Amino acid sequence: MNWRDIKAITAKSTLEIVLVLTCIILSVTAPHFLSIENLLNVLRSVSVQGLLAFGMTMVIIAGEIDLSVASSVALAGCLVAYLTQAGIPLALGIPMTVLTGASFGVFTGVVRVKWEVPSFISTLALYLSLKGLALLITGGFPIASFPDWYHILGGGYVLGVPFPALIFLAVFAAIAFVMKRTVFGQAVYAVGGNAEAARLSGINVAFVRIMVFAITGALAAVSGIMLSARIMSGTPTVAVGWELDAIAAVIVGGTSFAGGIGTVWGTLVGVVFIGVIINGMTLLDVSSSHQFVMRGMLIFAAVWLNRLQEKRK
Repeated sequence: MNWRDIKAITAKSTLEIVLVLTCIILSVTAPHFLSIENLLNVLRSVSVQGLLAFGMTMVIIAGEIDLSVASSVALAGCLVAYLTQAGIPLALGIPMTVLTGASFGVFTGVVRVKWEVPSFISTLALYLSLKGLALLITGGFPIASFPDWYHILGGGYVLGVPFPALIFLAVFAAIAFVMKRTVFGQAVYAVGGNAEAARLSGINVAFVRIMVFAITGALAAVSGIMLSARIMSGTPTVAVGWELDAIAAVIVGGTSFAGGIGTVWGTLVGVVFIGVIINGMTLLDVSSSHQFVMRGMLIFAAVWLNRLQEKRK
C-alpha cells in the first residue's frame, strides 16, 4: 500500500477516524467513559434518536427536509398512551400509532407534490400542529397507563444488548439495503440530484417524495413508542430539538443538503459521533450552554470537511 492509497482511504474515512480519536481522548479524560454501563447507555440513547436520522437521510437525499419529526415523536408516545388508557390493547395501539405517523408523512408528501408547497414550510406547520395535538390529547400532563412489560421496548435488554439498539440496527440494515440495492433507493438519489431529469427518465417523482416522508413519519412514531416505553409515560414535552440533532447527524455523515448525495452508513457514524460527544461532555461536567457551542462548532467543522472532500472529487 503506497502513500496515495493511504490518502484515499483517509479521505473516505475522515469521520470514522475522528470518531475513533474522540473515543480514545474521552477514554483518558472522562471518568467511566469506557464502562459497560456507560457504553450501553450511549447505545440506547443514539438508537432512539438514530431512527429519525435514518428517515431524514432519505428525505434530504431526495432534496427535501422534514422539521416535524420531533413533534411526531412526542405525539406518538402520547397517542399510544392515550389508546392504552382508553382500553385498546397495545398489540393494536402500537401499529395504529405507527400508521398514524406514516399518514402524517403521506400528508406532507401530498402537499409537496400536489400544491408544490416547499417541505420546509409544510413540515414547520406540521411541527407546530403535532405539538399542539400532543398537548390536547394529554391535557398538558403525562399519561402513565402502560403495563410493566411495556418498559422492555425502551429500557429492556436482549442477551445484554438494549432492545432499542436491536431495532436501530435492524432499521439501519433495512434502509441501507433499500437505498443501495433497490430501484426505489436509486430513484431517491435521482430525484434529489435532478427531479426533472428523473421525471423524464420515467421515475414517478411524486411517489418517491411521498414515500420518503411516509417512511420518515413511521420511523418517528417508532422512536416515540420506544421513548414512551423508556420513561413509561406519554409526555407531550419530550424530544425537543431532536429534529435538529437528526439533521446534524445526516449532514455530519456526509449527506449533501442539496440532495442526491449521501449514505446511510455515514448517517450511522454521524449519529454515534454526536452521541459520543454529548455523552463525553456530560461526563466531563461541561455546562449545557457550552455543550451547545461545542456541538455547533463540531457540526460546522464536519460540514466544512465534507465540502472540501466534495470539491476534491
